[in-house]
Amino acid sequence: MAGSETSTRPFDVAMYLRTPEDAAAYLSAALEENDPAVFRRALGDVARGRSMAAVADASGLGRESLYKALSRSGNPSLDTVQRVVSALGLTLAVVPAASADNR
Repeated sequence: MAGSETSTRPFDVAMYLRTPEDAAAYLSAALEENDPAVFRRALGDVARGRSMAAVADASGLGRESLYKALSRSGNPSLDTVQRVVSALGLTLAVVPAASADNR
């Protein structure tokens, strides 16, 4: 086998977020990081996995503005986040925080 090369490609999580449950778990884990940039990147990953063009159409946002909002330097408004989440067939929810007092 000398001289044979193995072809590899970079890992892309978007390829593995196939179901709404996968997407919801991924986005929930991103929210737990308490870092808006982590959530923004995760939302972009899910949108890419579903086709940015399709998400843009379903959300009523322009494709270019969606790419910009979910880019590393983007800063999407809550309205944009809600529209994208809805276009992905998901919903945002607020739940009580787990604390020592609530256990």
